[in-house]
Amino acid sequence: MPGTTTALVGATGGAGTTRTAVELAAMLARDGRDVAVLDAAYATQGLSHYVSGRIDPDLTTLVTESAEPLDAGLVDLDVDTSGRVACCPVSAPFERLARAKTADAAQRFEERVAEAAQRFDHVLVDTPPVAANQAVAAVTSVDRVVLVTPGTRHGADALQQMRGRLRDLDVTAAATLSTRGAIDDADATVPASDVTEPDDAPACLADSGEFAPAVAVATEVAVDEQLAIEFDDEGLRETVESYLPE
Repeated sequence: MPGTTTALVGATGGAGTTRTAVELAAMLARDGRDVAVLDAAYATQGLSHYVSGRIDPDLTTLVTESAEPLDAGLVDLDVDTSGRVACCPVSAPFERLARAKTADAAQRFEERVAEAAQRFDHVLVDTPPVAANQAVAAVTSVDRVVLVTPGTRHGADALQQMRGRLRDLDVTAAATLSTRGAIDDADATVPASDVTEPDDAPACLADSGEFAPAVAVATEVAVDEQLAIEFDDEGLRETVESYLPE
């Protein structure tokens, strides 16, 4: 049975979608699940900052030039978990980025998502605000679309605009996550973390503080499944869950 595919879509630039994808993937791996993270945020190429080693081929190569299997472009995230986090980042020159945004390349992007679903329990797609072919491919080919927005007035406004754009594509967001602050429309909140550098992330593997329990709740909301994870202080998780909408 194919794994669950979820597009994490930034409602606006700077929403923290890439970091959220990394944290949710690590939490799923902590629960013993194998997760693939695919990078549709071609402009920022942010996922590449979270992995080490050579990125060749990158995802844009796999949707424009290469018939190699997806495995050729996967780079494992360095996490001490029972499950695996394998990332397929983007690291490309402008010329290839342009070719990767064509309609034909977007169709191959959909095929890569489907390929990942055959091998992993979960596929998370780091998706920018929907304004290019690969983002459209992401939101129209996955099982679930989850919006990620900063917990600010600007984030709340951008959220409504992005929901309208999704409706134009006949897509409905299954859930909304807010970052760095709560908003009324969010189904869960990923708070700010003291860990800010990509080299030090993910931060959700540490039990201290409220960050890990909050990420666990956000993960359950995003993939619509329960995790079998216990924290040193279960009261923290109960506190985090108390902030969820009724």
